[in-house]
Amino acid sequence: MSRKIILYIAASLDGYIAEAEGSIDFLTADTSPEVEAFDSYTQLLERIDTVILGRTTYNQLVNELTPGEYPYEDKTSYIITHHPIAGKEQLIFTDEQPDELVQRLKEEAGKDIWIVGGGQIIAPLVANNLIDEYVITTVPILLGKGIPLFKEMNKSVRVRVVDSYIEQGMITSIYLKTDE
Repeated sequence: MSRKIILYIAASLDGYIAEAEGSIDFLTADTSPEVEAFDSYTQLLERIDTVILGRTTYNQLVNELTPGEYPYEDKTSYIITHHPIAGKEQLIFTDEQPDELVQRLKEEAGKDIWIVGGGQIIAPLVANNLIDEYVITTVPILLGKGIPLFKEMNKSVRVRVVDSYIEQGMITSIYLKTDE
C-alpha cells in the first residue's frame, strides 16, 4: 500500500496562503480565545514521517514562526530549492521536481507524507492529481490579494468532501481525491 500525500494548509477566506509580499502574519493571529479539545495538527503529526516544503516556507518556519528552531526535526524533511545545500541526515535540500519527488517517496516504505507548502510546490502536485487528501483550514480574514493556494490549471481536479469542523475559530474542511 502506498503512502498518502496530504496537503494540510491554512488559507485566508479568499484563498491566499500568504500576503502579496510573502508575509504569513495572518496565520498566527489569535482567532478564538477558547481552547478546543480536538487538535488536528497533533493528529497529522502522528500520521506522517515525511514533510515536503519549499525553501521560502522553510525560511519562514525557522525565521518567523519558530525562530532558530526547525519544528520537524523528528521527520525526514525535503526542502525543495533551486540552490541545494548540504543538510543533515533528516534535513534534505533538493532541486528535484515536486511531482517526481512525491512519486518516488510514495513507493517507499513509511508513514504518510505532508505537503507543507508553498504554492510552487503545491501547483504541480495538484495538476498531476498526486494529492490524496486535502486538509484546508480557512482563516477568517479577507486579504484581497496575495499568493493563492491554487494556481490556474489546464484541467479540473475533482475531490469529495469527507468532513468539516470548527477549531479555534477557523473552519477546517477535509477532501479526498476521487478516481475520476
